[in-house]
Amino acid sequence: MTLNDLLIDIHSLEEELIEFERKYGVRSETFYSAYIAGEEPDDDSWVLDFGEWASIYKTWLTRQAEYRNEVQRLQSKSNSLAGLIRIAA
Repeated sequence: MTLNDLLIDIHSLEEELIEFERKYGVRSETFYSAYIAGEEPDDDSWVLDFGEWASIYKTWLTRQAEYRNEVQRLQSKSNSLAGLIRIAA
């Protein structure tokens, strides 16, 4: 994926995460920490949402890491922000 593709994907995932955060009133990182620790939803109607939320958050974490790696790779070719922007565009 290009840097621009990664940014588009990250922003799209963030929009979905914000919807869940607003619906349940907690940040995704707080939710995910509890979810991977094995906490079960209090309400059975939340099960599908929690599975989707966790999946989206995990994908977001992966894209963030891919973005950082791509920035480092591109910065090795150019040491300035302007150079990074030109390469990524």
